[in-house]
Amino acid sequence: MKFSEKIEALKKELSSHQPSDLDAVEAFRIKYLGSKGLFKDLFQEFKSVSSEEKRAFGKVLNGLKNEAEEKVNSWKEQLSEQKTEKVSIDLTRPSMLRELGAEHPISIIKREIIDIFHGIGFSVAEGPEIEDDWHNFTALNFPPEHPARDMQDTFFVRNPNGEEDHVLRTHTSSVQVRVMTNEKPPIRIIAPGRVFRNEAVSARSHCIFHQIEGLYIDEGVTFADMKQTLEYFAKEFFGKSKIRLRPSYFPFTEPSAEVDVYWGLENEVDHRITKGTGWLEVMGCGMVDPAVLESCGIDPEKYSGFAFGMGLERSAMQRFQIPDIRMIFENDIRFLKQFQSTF
Repeated sequence: MKFSEKIEALKKELSSHQPSDLDAVEAFRIKYLGSKGLFKDLFQEFKSVSSEEKRAFGKVLNGLKNEAEEKVNSWKEQLSEQKTEKVSIDLTRPSMLRELGAEHPISIIKREIIDIFHGIGFSVAEGPEIEDDWHNFTALNFPPEHPARDMQDTFFVRNPNGEEDHVLRTHTSSVQVRVMTNEKPPIRIIAPGRVFRNEAVSARSHCIFHQIEGLYIDEGVTFADMKQTLEYFAKEFFGKSKIRLRPSYFPFTEPSAEVDVYWGLENEVDHRITKGTGWLEVMGCGMVDPAVLESCGIDPEKYSGFAFGMGLERSAMQRFQIPDIRMIFENDIRFLKQFQSTF
């Protein structure tokens, strides 16, 4: 069936549907608006529509989705009113005041970063925390016995069936591998998540921490595109527009760089966190190595891309002046109550 015919059929279905109860409303919502619903499929198919037709079809498709959402809300309201029974309490009395909960500092930082990149077209991707060797190492240019594997102290998970052992992922780059092997370019994603490394726990380091990594793959992506993206992020997140890129090494990017933001030296705190240089290291980045693209089934002759990643704990400690990283993981209510939710 052609895309236009699917749109017309959807119009007829929406106009004729009339649920009899709240269960039917929920079934309608799942069928059309759920994560595996018809609208999800149509928006995926919409990507392959010709450029000349995209504007017209896009307007109609968005309109139908809004109409379906409004109908669901309207039906819920109508059927809920019909179902409401007479109660003996005074519903006009004010309720008890409840103290607002707090938002975890890591959640605050993660949400801000996701919002920034969402505004420039990046979507969120997630993956498992227990990974096989191929996704966590080999596909990222860490062949067996490669010295680069020593850069990350790994927790191994023994398989009781005698099959290949797995690992607690050492970075969210494994999510990037999963996306590259399952989706075709253009790819523009960020991957937030918890990672694990076998390190001594101290005031400045922990065996558990959080990362957020980004990946952009398309035709003609250059180092200049990466720098412009990171300059935009630095301005939005840190309020600083001056960055520098220092040569570095990561097995999965070439060339690779460390990103510093110019923080300034206006007070004693600035001197302490920048070690008197005025520059604050915030993340690593680089152009995706062609070997990684090839491992994931992407033609490196046709496509190129860049990747970047940063730790959330460091940003949270700097933002909120948290002196000890262990406080972030201890769930002490006295500590958490300081971070009131902004929702």
